[in-house]
Amino acid sequence: MRPGCPGEALAGWVTRATLRCVEIVTEAGPARVELDDAASRRFLLVLTHGSGGGVDSADLLAARQAGLDLGGCVARVVQPYRMRGARAPGSAARQDAAWLEIIRVLRRRRRFASVPLIQGGRSNGARVACRTAQAAGALAVLALAFPLHPPGRPDRSRAGELYEAGPEVLVVNGSADPFGVPEPTGGVDVVVLPGATHALARQGGQIRGAVEKWLAGLLP
Repeated sequence: MRPGCPGEALAGWVTRATLRCVEIVTEAGPARVELDDAASRRFLLVLTHGSGGGVDSADLLAARQAGLDLGGCVARVVQPYRMRGARAPGSAARQDAAWLEIIRVLRRRRRFASVPLIQGGRSNGARVACRTAQAAGALAVLALAFPLHPPGRPDRSRAGELYEAGPEVLVVNGSADPFGVPEPTGGVDVVVLPGATHALARQGGQIRGAVEKWLAGLLP
């Protein structure tokens, strides 16, 4: 049992009030999923963290609440490298493969097999969500604090990951983000929060409102 999933495991799942936790074993090691399972199950929103972060950052919690407000189930994923205690994700290919394993396990559960999948994350997690969107069969991608390039290195752009994601993407970035601010284009909407940095600190209300409006426009 990993930290954050207390209690007795039953078929891989642990229940704590309305929160369920599961450990999913991937080729890269175990991942932990913290799932808010709404009764309506209108859609499944799967979110993950940045390189050295966790799933309780303010922006991820704001996006989680937006999903719950609209009757969705929300899964917050602690990726295998963070479960090992590493801060750097390592190989992008290995990270993406592990992510797709996690999505496949979630989608095999009867309750999520036929609902729309929306995936996303913050920073590095947003990159993973964009890179894997088509393979995962995602309806859309939520990219919080998408790191367009390393600070001070616009020549090392990651724009291709974003603009070639495939499905619709919502980007929420701060205007003072040293990693850059993407430009909106066909299929990519961009919300810029004035004065906010890469951390998107104290922006929970704005993020929740933007994500809720976007989700409502995606769903029937």
